[in-house]
Amino acid sequence: MQQFVNEIEILTRLRHTNLVTLYGCTSRRSRELILVYEYIPNGTLADHLHGDRVKDGSLTWLVRMNIAIETAGALAYLHASDVIHCDVKTNNILLDHNFNVKVADFGISRLFPNDVTHISTAPRGTPGYIDPKYHECYQLTSKSDVYSFGVVLVELISSMPAVDMTRHSQEINLANFAINKIVKCAFNELIDPSLGFDSDTKILEMTTSVAELAFLCLQTDRDMRPTMVEVLDTLKEIQISEFDNEKRADTNLSGNEAKIVTALPFPKSEDKFMLKQVKSLSSPNSVTDKWVTCSDITTTK
Repeated sequence: MQQFVNEIEILTRLRHTNLVTLYGCTSRRSRELILVYEYIPNGTLADHLHGDRVKDGSLTWLVRMNIAIETAGALAYLHASDVIHCDVKTNNILLDHNFNVKVADFGISRLFPNDVTHISTAPRGTPGYIDPKYHECYQLTSKSDVYSFGVVLVELISSMPAVDMTRHSQEINLANFAINKIVKCAFNELIDPSLGFDSDTKILEMTTSVAELAFLCLQTDRDMRPTMVEVLDTLKEIQISEFDNEKRADTNLSGNEAKIVTALPFPKSEDKFMLKQVKSLSSPNSVTDKWVTCSDITTTK
């Protein structure tokens, strides 16, 4: 019931082209609690990346960049509206026939007044996407969504799931796997080869830049993570910088959107030694992991 009411209250406040539209609902006194949404026919982003809708060539790099930008725009809008999504993941990013984004599932979203630094609450969300600081100390902020979106960015460039029990124990979480590869500059071991990065210099530059942006989003220190507005601006800069005016017009970016705000500096190769000093905390590896407090955590080297 709480999630039912919460989703209604939040969605009735919001209007954005990349957020799913709520058409109606049953009353709280009904036998069944039903929410009626617009129909989004093309499944989830997860379906197309590593699920039952995977098709060779259907998610080109340009399509993935547009998905990243539209999702970032929706999250930036939420944060500007004092809402934290709390469950950003590829299963909650719906796609229409043209692969336009509709962010869904606001059942555990939280209102976040702009006069507070964080909300103290027991961690909720999906293992593999949960901000390790939120998991560790029960403090939710908008930067928790940024961390989760960082995982989504890694999924977009790698086509790998957020959690994979067949990977090495320290890399079951995609976030840890990606950080290890980025620190070593082993982008060829992270980026999906089907995207053509090995034969197209522009795609190589763009996917590498997105990987570096994801690295910033996945920082353990929240203060080092960008805001969603900064993430959005950086993604637009990556997209525009690699294409001429004719190709830029094909991406349907408006003139105003093409005016790039100062973007975040990406880690350069000479800064590699600094990246190696970043030690990530693991988000829960599976749904069987219990939630723990700071005092319960044992740090291992």
